[in-house]
Amino acid sequence: QVQLVESGGGLVQPGGSLSLSCAASVSIFRFNSMGWYRQALGKQREFVALITYGGTTNYDGSVVGRFTISRDGAKDTVYLQMNSLKPEDTAVYYCQSLLQSQEYWGQGTQVTVSS
Repeated sequence: QVQLVESGGGLVQPGGSLSLSCAASVSIFRFNSMGWYRQALGKQREFVALITYGGTTNYDGSVVGRFTISRDGAKDTVYLQMNSLKPEDTAVYYCQSLLQSQEYWGQGTQVTVSS
C-alpha cells in the first residue's frame, strides 16, 4: 500500500525559506511522477511542481525561480525547497504521486507566511 507523509511545514516570515519533505512507503521510482500541490483557505487545490520518473521538472509560473523540487531515491523522499516566500504562498501543501492512472496523496502540511 502506498503512503505519502509530508513534513516540514510551519510559520515563516515573508522572504524566508522552508523545505518540505514527502516520504513514500515504496520506491519513488515506481511512480510516473511525484509532485506538490497546495490549497489555500477557500480556494481550490492547485499545482505547484512535479518531477517525472526521468527527472524532468515542471513548475507553476507563480513559483518559478523561488521553489525547487528534488528527490532522493535512497530515502524514497521528494523535497520542495521554497525560497523568497510570500504571504500568498500560505496554504496546505500536499504531496502527490502518480502510478499509471492511480493517484496517491499525503495528508498535507500547513505553510503560513506572515509577519
